[in-house]
Amino acid sequence: MEKLGYIQIKIDGKKGNNELTPDNYDIKDIIAILENAENLLFPNDKKDRPTISYGIEKGSVKHVIKTTLQSIIGFNAVLAQIATAQNIDFLDLNTAKAIEKFQEISKSHNYNFSLTTSIDKTSVLDITPNTKFYRSEALWIDAEFYFYGKITNMGGLNKSNIHISTEEYGNLTIQTNKDFLENYEKNPLYKRFGIISIGKQNVETGEIDKTSLIFKDIVEYSPKFDEDYLNGLIKKATKTWSEISNADSWLRDLRGGYSA
Repeated sequence: MEKLGYIQIKIDGKKGNNELTPDNYDIKDIIAILENAENLLFPNDKKDRPTISYGIEKGSVKHVIKTTLQSIIGFNAVLAQIATAQNIDFLDLNTAKAIEKFQEISKSHNYNFSLTTSIDKTSVLDITPNTKFYRSEALWIDAEFYFYGKITNMGGLNKSNIHISTEEYGNLTIQTNKDFLENYEKNPLYKRFGIISIGKQNVETGEIDKTSLIFKDIVEYSPKFDEDYLNGLIKKATKTWSEISNADSWLRDLRGGYSA
């Protein structure tokens, strides 16, 4: 059986005039903590992540999140780096957003967070109303993206969007104007299209904030193999290369010694 460890998220604060305890800690607050805890431990591939179990304890409120010891060891190192740098720009996007969420809760409720692990001599990260764990705005700029894939869903009751399944980026949800969805004459569901969208991108890492994507335009996308066209190109190239005795040597000279 795989060894387990845990992270502990301790919260000190008050509910009105009363000290915060598990008995007066609302279930909505628990859900917010659990959603962010998953992003702390497994920011990217949640489909194949190991099991995460949960418990809540007194003093004032302690959230105990258990999972594989290997994952906890990795997270302990992340805690140490955040505490040392007092900065979250180096984190994966989902992890950074989770830390930001704790910072927002701390400010809005006047709570003090203390994040630790079950590792001996654990790293400690304190998040208080006075700390400033936010991503640097200068690192995230507006960019235009082209996504190609199969549209799997469209619409939405309150927020209209398009869901597109891509090979490169997985499943994406793109915020879309309702007028476009109402007036688009064709039915694109389960067909391959290109979607042009605007969103935020990290200028240092190139990472895309997938939650920021806004629809700009749709591109009909029906790639097909044109054998006649390809054969025509081959025929033209054959005549050109026929005068070159050693194609490999000619290419090396053309590249100036650099490989492609």
